[in-house]
Amino acid sequence: MNVIFEKSVAGRQGFRVPDSDVPVEGTLPEKYLRTAAAKLPEVSELDVVRHFTQLSQQNFSVDANFYPLGSCTMKYNPKFTEKVAAMPGFAELHPLLPQLRGGEQYVQGALEVLFECERWLCEITGMQAFTMQPLAGAHGELTGVMLMAAYHKSRGNSKKYIIIPDSAHGTNPASAAVAGYEIVSVPSDKKGGMDIDKLKAALTPECAGLMITCPDTHGVFNSRIDEIARMVHEVDGIMYYDGANLNATLGRCRPGDIGFDVVHLNLHKTFATPHGGGGPGSGPVGVGSRLVKFLPVSRVVKRSDGKFALNYEYPDTIGYIASFYGAFGVILKAYAYMLMLGRDGLKATSDHAVLNANYLLHRLKGAYQIAFDRICMHECLFSAARQAALGVHAIDIAKFLIDKKMHPPTVYFPLTVKEAIMIEPTETESKETLDRFVEAMLEADELARKDPEAFHKIPSTMPISRPDETKAAREAKVNYFSSHK
Repeated sequence: MNVIFEKSVAGRQGFRVPDSDVPVEGTLPEKYLRTAAAKLPEVSELDVVRHFTQLSQQNFSVDANFYPLGSCTMKYNPKFTEKVAAMPGFAELHPLLPQLRGGEQYVQGALEVLFECERWLCEITGMQAFTMQPLAGAHGELTGVMLMAAYHKSRGNSKKYIIIPDSAHGTNPASAAVAGYEIVSVPSDKKGGMDIDKLKAALTPECAGLMITCPDTHGVFNSRIDEIARMVHEVDGIMYYDGANLNATLGRCRPGDIGFDVVHLNLHKTFATPHGGGGPGSGPVGVGSRLVKFLPVSRVVKRSDGKFALNYEYPDTIGYIASFYGAFGVILKAYAYMLMLGRDGLKATSDHAVLNANYLLHRLKGAYQIAFDRICMHECLFSAARQAALGVHAIDIAKFLIDKKMHPPTVYFPLTVKEAIMIEPTETESKETLDRFVEAMLEADELARKDPEAFHKIPSTMPISRPDETKAAREAKVNYFSSHK
């Protein structure tokens, strides 16, 4: 029987059976039905298309603009991965199927993707096992710290704090604190690495471990990382690897080989899956042999008959971290990306990321102060101290780039560098794009020297030029359906 939407005799609207005044079961109660027709605008399809197209053109996106945002870039996402994730055999699976009797036979392909992706990530990082459940980088961090806590609890260790460099991502201390640990911050030395003497002083039997990004947010690879790992292990601490910057070492250096026990990866950064405004994140966590038994359930296993299944029989597990099996669509895209690139392609990814960053470092070092004068990794870090002395600050240069149709780099982070400008070009950008960016940065420097007052009116191409960003964040005013007061 077809149900149509029609007006009742009283002018109210509801679902009714054709040629009948009898309401269909489930019709809204009378008090919720309209008493007058909805005031909806009458516009043509062309007007609607133009309206939303113009709105989209007001946004910065990596599909339309250069996006050198430092540290955790939303890099280019190849379009073929979207097609893979939309394949009906994957997209139309119900997440409860594996738990139904006989249901596993219908999800063998999906389970194999999870199983194989875990194996590949183990090979890439030097870990023994992974959980694919965490739904973002910070979620992966919390999972990793919970695994550390489970390890120490099983050994009867009395651990109170986690050591974190002062250059760390802000989520590191936040994740450790949420997991119940105190935070001990270790300052950076003049070369951008950790101050080893201060680290030694902080390593006591109460230290649960060290959380560190390698290479760090200074764009520097710590050449003493293996020594640091030995020091942490001497107090039965756990080495935690923040994988946000894996782009720099992908296929060239495995965290497990240099002493790390726990790794989280940002699939949305290193393995070409969208994040932020582009879609959900994914932060799988890998562990070495000491922590495998604590991994979240369920885990995908391959049976002796070659079939894949979910296994929940892990008595020491920390339990569930996320519903079902993680952001499966995101994992699927990362799987397709790795399958396309292969071993040599993944190595080339890090090669190009490092080459592009060092190219920018070389081209801009005459105009902008280098934070740490050494070869950088995937990102280069400058200071706008010279320009600030003229009255033009890092935020002003960021606004200038907006008028050049480029997304600003990260400014004022890391906090260890005054007037910081952190630039990450990623491996996907061409030399022509990098040259246009260099020209814009040099033009900003020249304008700062000739007419610093001009920056007060920049950007001039945006609907809003120089808002009070602090006030806007603290006193946000969100309007819905603003055209209907």
